Amino acid sequence: MKVRLHTLMGAVAALALSAGLALAGPGEAGHSHRSFAAGEPGDPKKPVARTIEVSMLETEDAKMLFEPNKVEIKRGEQVKFVLKNTGKVDHEFMLDSVQNNAKHKVAMEQNPDMEHDDPNGKRLAPSAFNEIVWRFTKAGTFEFACLIPGHYESGMKGTVVVK
Repeated sequence: MKVRLHTLMGAVAALALSAGLALAGPGEAGHSHRSFAAGEPGDPKKPVARTIEVSMLETEDAKMLFEPNKVEIKRGEQVKFVLKNTGKVDHEFMLDSVQNNAKHKVAMEQNPDMEHDDPNGKRLAPSAFNEIVWRFTKAGTFEFACLIPGHYESGMKGTVVVK
């Protein structure tokens, strides 16, 4: 009986440890969101400079897109993106540099069911909505994109210009 109890306790401890490791950081190996090219997560307790509604949708001619697909921000602004999936399939919004999104796109092609609920990205089911509060601390041109396989190629990308 003692052997079974120790074995059971060891299995429970191993399961708890592996669950803790799985929850330690978002994403898979090499999929870390500790630093961001486009700035940093905003503070939802602080006021935002403005709210930008972004719709995710498909068109009748099989294009996928964001509306709007370009926004201009002042460096230092904290912005709230209100994301709405008005389409019929899942979409995501990943805010990063073009280069980082390109790398992430490759990872998504290898793991298309990867879901995002990160400070700089959200995956939304049809008719769902979510928000991202972001502070743009760096000047430059950045990208928001849907990296679900095939969506980016169908036109689902946008530009953020931070001046």
